[in-house]
Parts: sequence; C-alpha cells; structure tokens
Amino acid sequence: MTTDFWTTSPLLGAAAFAAGVLNAIAGGGSFLTLPALVFVGIPPIMANATSALAVSPGYLGSTLGFRDELRAVPARRLKREMAIAAAGGMAGALLLLVTPAKLFSGIVPWLLLFATVLFAFGPTLARRAASATSHAGQGLDRWREPGLLITCIYGGYFNGGLGILLMALYAVTGESRIHIANALKNLNSLVLSWLSVAAFVLAGAIAWREGVLMMVAATAGGFMGARWAKRLPAAWVRVGVIVTGVVMSLVFFIRSA
Repeated sequence: MTTDFWTTSPLLGAAAFAAGVLNAIAGGGSFLTLPALVFVGIPPIMANATSALAVSPGYLGSTLGFRDELRAVPARRLKREMAIAAAGGMAGALLLLVTPAKLFSGIVPWLLLFATVLFAFGPTLARRAASATSHAGQGLDRWREPGLLITCIYGGYFNGGLGILLMALYAVTGESRIHIANALKNLNSLVLSWLSVAAFVLAGAIAWREGVLMMVAATAGGFMGARWAKRLPAAWVRVGVIVTGVVMSLVFFIRSA
C-alpha cells in the first residue's frame, strides 16, 4: 500500500511538524498532512482519516487555553453544542467512510481548493459577519445550532477551513464576544475531531504507524509554533499557507485528471 515506512517517515514527520507549526500560528496544517500521506501511497480516504488523527492533539491545547472563557458560558449551552458537535463529527466521519474511494479522490482537489479560498478570505468573511451581527444577529440566532450541525458534519468529513466556518457561524448568529466564540470553536473542534477519529479507528481506516509518527511530530510542531507565533509576521505565514493550498490543489487536480 505504501512505500517503505522508514524511507517515507522523514517526509511525513517534517510535514506533520510543519502542520503543527502552521496550526499554532495561523491554521491550515491539513494542507500539508493530507497531501504528504497521499504522496507516500496512503489511499485518499485513509489518508484523510490519518491526517485527522495527526492534528487532533492540537485541539486539546487550544481548548485548555480558553478555560476561563468556557466557564463564562452557561453549562446547558456547552452541553448542547458539544452534543451537536459530537453528532456532526460522527456523521461526517461515517459519510467519509461510505464514500467510494474513486469519488473521494475526485472530490479532494475541490475540498482543498474550497478550504484554501476559505482560509484566504476568512478574515474578511469574519469581519463582515461580525458587522452584520448588530443588524441580523438576533434574528439569525435560531439558526446557530442547525448551522453548527452542518459545519461539524463538514468537519468530520474534511477538516480544512473548519475553524473559519465556526467563527463565521458564531459571528453571524449573534455571538459578539470574540473570545467566547474562539473558545466555543476550539471546544467543538476538539469534540468533533475526537469523535470522528474514534469512528475512523473503529472502521480500521487509520494508517497507525504513519498516524502516530505524525501525531507526535504535529504536537512538537504546535509547541514550537506557539513560541514562534510572536516572532513571525502573521501576514507572511498566511501567504505561505495560501500558496501551499493553491499548489496542493493544483497537484491533486493534475493527479485526478
């Protein structure tokens, strides 16, 4: 199924480490982990599942960093949103597992391109959503939970751009407290990620040697990225992520042609 593990492990480790750094600074780590796994011969669906495993530890650290903000949210709301995130993550994972391999291979380039565009225009989208809150937030708040379910299904199926979608959802449905929105985004990403990974594990869709190696490397990259975040210009990192996403999208379009 793959080339020799010891031959490919430096590439996978480097991709995962860089992904951890990117996720700590600006996001977009899946633009590196998924293509690296496919490049070394992992089938696309298994590569997507293994990529989800690789980046999943980062969500825990992000969630713990917002403990105080989460305590400010009513417990009932937290429980409801966590339940929705769990259901969405599981549904998205199951949808991925029943998608024919050939069909998913054809979808991957479009998913990467969508995630890249979403990442590129995410700040603009978030600002516009926030500005619309005062006008429409009260009327749209009833769509928060249905929107959360749909977004989490997408996150369980394909993780790229999930954080941007969640932040935009909270902004447009009336959550004006940016730190609360960020805390909820991290918590729900953690829940849906771990539930989707659990489904992938039960289905035998994880390439374990590659996944464990990348999980360790991504965690190390996240630790270093948190240190480097204060030194690297965020704009430079964002441009690098966008360029990477465009290149990877083109590569997959060419591969699927």
